[in-house]
Amino acid sequence: MDANQQPARGRVVLADDDILLREGLASLCERVGYEVAGQAGDAVRLLELVADERPDLAIIDIRMPPHHSTEGLKAARTIRDLHPATGILVLSAYVEVEDALELLAGGHKVGYLLKSRVTAVDEFIESLDRIHRGGSVVDPSLVRELFSAQRRDDPLSFLSGREREVLALMAEGRSNAGIGRRLWVTEGTIEKHVRSILGKLHLPEAADDHRRVLAVLTFLESR
Repeated sequence: MDANQQPARGRVVLADDDILLREGLASLCERVGYEVAGQAGDAVRLLELVADERPDLAIIDIRMPPHHSTEGLKAARTIRDLHPATGILVLSAYVEVEDALELLAGGHKVGYLLKSRVTAVDEFIESLDRIHRGGSVVDPSLVRELFSAQRRDDPLSFLSGREREVLALMAEGRSNAGIGRRLWVTEGTIEKHVRSILGKLHLPEAADDHRRVLAVLTFLESR
């Protein structure tokens, strides 16, 4: 590295058979400081890249050749098992609830976004950074979809309306400070809501970050 060159924000690999979208994502990532370690047009090449390059992040289209069904999702699952240090962001053209839940069951360093979200550049880069730091990201459209299809025996039924709002924003991967800004209340108020949510869901005592993940999974499974 040149003495005057800044270190990369992180190393990413990209997998999408749409070369225009893939090149656009590569350009965007490089523009904000990520190093693009490689690109793939199918799941086989993606797995080879991850094994060779050991990137910080893999950005993966959920549907890729040869069948354009769930090759990307299967590759993401393999990466999660074999290379757990690599964060995963799966992109989908539509909200696919079952696929999203399967992916998000990993609980950390993972994200699911609609491709339309990529056009909101600041939010997309924030999502990459959040996954790189070990967090999770859930597309707001998926959150809305799950809210509209909750079961009658919903374990969230004991939560107040405001607590449900807070939990939905937690599911998007937002910090307490970020939730407070969105809801126009103080961070301290959000901390009280989060404590109440964790208590009402009867989550086991553990590190706060882990309990937040368990709360989000409870939310995602309540549909």
